[in-house]
Amino acid sequence: MRPAPLVLDRSYRFRGQIVRYAVSGTGPAVVFVHGTPFSSHVWHRVIPQVADSHTVYCFDLLGYGQSEKADNQDVSLGVQNLLLAELLEHWGLARPDVVAHDFGGATALRAHLLNGKEYRSLTLIDPVALAPWGSPFVAHVRQNEAAFRGLPPYIHEAIVAVYIRGAVQRVMLDEELAPYVAPWLGEAGRAAFYRQMAQMDRRYTDEVEPRYREVRCPTQILWGIEDRWIPIERGEQLQQVIPHARLRAIAHAGHLVQEDAPEAIVAALPGFLAA
Repeated sequence: MRPAPLVLDRSYRFRGQIVRYAVSGTGPAVVFVHGTPFSSHVWHRVIPQVADSHTVYCFDLLGYGQSEKADNQDVSLGVQNLLLAELLEHWGLARPDVVAHDFGGATALRAHLLNGKEYRSLTLIDPVALAPWGSPFVAHVRQNEAAFRGLPPYIHEAIVAVYIRGAVQRVMLDEELAPYVAPWLGEAGRAAFYRQMAQMDRRYTDEVEPRYREVRCPTQILWGIEDRWIPIERGEQLQQVIPHARLRAIAHAGHLVQEDAPEAIVAALPGFLAA
């Protein structure tokens, strides 16, 4: 049976905007950070397993999922690390284990290297970390955001579905896809979907890339071998610059390893978190 969607039943006000989050389980703290164009739902197959032995914190990035979406909102990588830093303070977490995917990887690295946040360990899953990144579609949206925001709803929904399916190696059923698409529907969701793409800027990773050798915590990198968004070669390069990082290649998995091989993530975490 497919796990039920995560319920984000708590909120935090960040710069006057609502960010939704949830806390579950008992034990050492683990913080999960999602990427784009996703939400905390990416962890719905992973968190129930980890919450058996840890206190799990998950949230939706500003402008994503159940968190607030608004016109003229800054949802760039330049603000998400500030949000993460504030949430860690709000939760009273001095050195949590952090698990981060895609843009969440850049967010966690920026909070660590720019905002001085300390982690007990860091697990990066197919992270956005090294240039170049960003698909031709993203580049096209950045140049034509207003045109995309004006698309008829049925065309927009089809674009989102195709885009997200491209992150998964296996065939994704419609009912599995629906929770990923839902936050981007409606007028506010449609605008938010293209807003986050329009604000993608490599300068936010360029800013911290020279400092990856300063990462101060044990780091493991998990990468889907079949990732069509960011090739595994980026993971191999990242392993070389983060001190003592270990890389695990995940077979039969694309960019969204959480859907293709959640068991590989669940298997990789306990020993690493306990080390």
